[in-house]
Amino acid sequence: MLLFPFCRRVLSGLIIAGAVAFAGPSTWAAEATDGAAASGKQWMRYPSISPDGKTIAFGYRGDIWLVDRDGGRARLLTSHAGHERSPIWSPDGKTIAYAGDRNGNYDIFVVAIDGGPAQRVTHHSAQDIPFSFTPDGERI
Repeated sequence: MLLFPFCRRVLSGLIIAGAVAFAGPSTWAAEATDGAAASGKQWMRYPSISPDGKTIAFGYRGDIWLVDRDGGRARLLTSHAGHERSPIWSPDGKTIAYAGDRNGNYDIFVVAIDGGPAQRVTHHSAQDIPFSFTPDGERI
């Protein structure tokens, strides 16, 4: 029961962030009457809240973005021609692991939340999608 209000607040923050950072409130609020997606809709996916609860990482248009939980302007963390998705936070909140298809299939990459070059962690031909770090932050 305690988780529901927290989830609603996180999702509400993500929607506010999307409205402010990407489309403006009027475009975000546009709804298609026929059930199809409105042309102005912005779709943020794979939200992941930081360990301290202050920042949300999410996927948008194939890149990873960061935004304050209360909304505001989102900051681009990764930028690559490949598709990047499914960000997860390290326990100390300093690193994000994510899946990227830079080499043809999804491998796991890590990047510091301050930016910089991403490091490839896996090299397997199967799809590798991160789900969590170990409590000590040493493994994904």
